[in-house]
Amino acid sequence: MRIDKYLWCIRYYKTRNIATEACKKGHITINGQQAKPSREVYPTDKLTVRKDQINYKLTVLDIPPNRVGAKLVDIYRKDETPAEAFEHLELLKLSKDYYRAKGTGRPTKKDRRDLDDYADDFDDNFITGEDSEI
Repeated sequence: MRIDKYLWCIRYYKTRNIATEACKKGHITINGQQAKPSREVYPTDKLTVRKDQINYKLTVLDIPPNRVGAKLVDIYRKDETPAEAFEHLELLKLSKDYYRAKGTGRPTKKDRRDLDDYADDFDDNFITGEDSEI
């Protein structure tokens, strides 16, 4: 089965076209080699799928006859993605919450107060020579 069709069948991509584009961009590797969309996939192949800033590591267990339900996906693949990858994604989400894009306007009154409090805490600890929890 083609790699783009396989990834669509096991529900890693919503459409085959999106799976094909991921292959063309080099986000899919089979056994360490970049895969074209037409590359055949066989049982025991090791896949690496880069999606949403996570490198999913998969092992092909079997080839599905067509697109399968979400509950049946584990029959056709084994997910070996390390837990650290998901923790890294959570850290990225948290860092985006506190990021202000350049040109979004002046800081709000709350933003300014938070900055002042941070600066005061930093200055107080610096002057007294204490280790800060910052």
